Amino acid sequence: MINIHKVKTYSIKGRYSKVKIGDFAKIPLKGKSFSRFFSILPKILRANDLNAVVDAVARAHKNKKAVILMCGAHVIKCGLNPIIIELLKKKVITCIALNGACIIHDFELAFQGKTSEDVGENLKDGKFGMGRETADFLNFAIRDGVADGLGLGESVAKKISDSKLPHKNLSLLYNAHKLGVPVCVHVAIGTDIIHQHSSFDGARTGEGSTRDFYQLAENIRGLNNGGVVLNFGSAVVLPEVFLKALNLARNLRFPVKDFVTANFDMIYHYRPSQNVVMRPVLAGGKGYYIIGHHEIMLPLLAQAVIERI
Repeated sequence: MINIHKVKTYSIKGRYSKVKIGDFAKIPLKGKSFSRFFSILPKILRANDLNAVVDAVARAHKNKKAVILMCGAHVIKCGLNPIIIELLKKKVITCIALNGACIIHDFELAFQGKTSEDVGENLKDGKFGMGRETADFLNFAIRDGVADGLGLGESVAKKISDSKLPHKNLSLLYNAHKLGVPVCVHVAIGTDIIHQHSSFDGARTGEGSTRDFYQLAENIRGLNNGGVVLNFGSAVVLPEVFLKALNLARNLRFPVKDFVTANFDMIYHYRPSQNVVMRPVLAGGKGYYIIGHHEIMLPLLAQAVIERI
């Protein structure tokens, strides 16, 4: 029989404790600044991680290191282009990587100030994704731009820039092009509505996206010793592309380590946890996974970074 009276104890005063009152949240007060609000967050768990990501981005900006934003189309559909554009204007983001759906919503916003069709309703009779203007503009932009030696992202950005689209000031690609920030678009053939149209040229699309893959690898070189990668809402394509582009840069003997990665999404996904947060920084650096809705987390992150820089 065990003898409970013989158990050994110790004083908790000498024990390491993960939570301290000095890390607690502060009291919210009416009429205070955003900086005050951000400072009242507890220095615990994901709030502490968010602070660390903000610090990393601000530090990278100060030291002129790469800050690469990767994002899925949901980010654009959530009305976040103005936030990203402001970060471009303040020279915080140095490179953007998008999936193929992003250029669709970005164009439609520039063209008519609205986007995002009712997929379920239009799928019933084969109308889903069959909008004429979107397919013609983007497919012809890619065809012509790639023929002229451009990558896919630059082809579309240049076409929007040269056009008279009424809302192009809200286009992510247009603003990046105007500010000289590279936009890399990584397409999986068959995933985007414009691939259903007769104007689609698979060879040119593949060639343009390949050029963007190489351009991303070139920009990844700038992550070494202090850069940051932010992935918002791409759970499969961009984590996979990023991992290979990083490997390509390292295979060519470019040192790329000691940088920060952060994945932001609404739920936990395997690929970004492995290919953004964990594997890339095994050689040095730190990865973070923060769960939350894009329409809340990206403005929160951006405002905190702008306050910090």
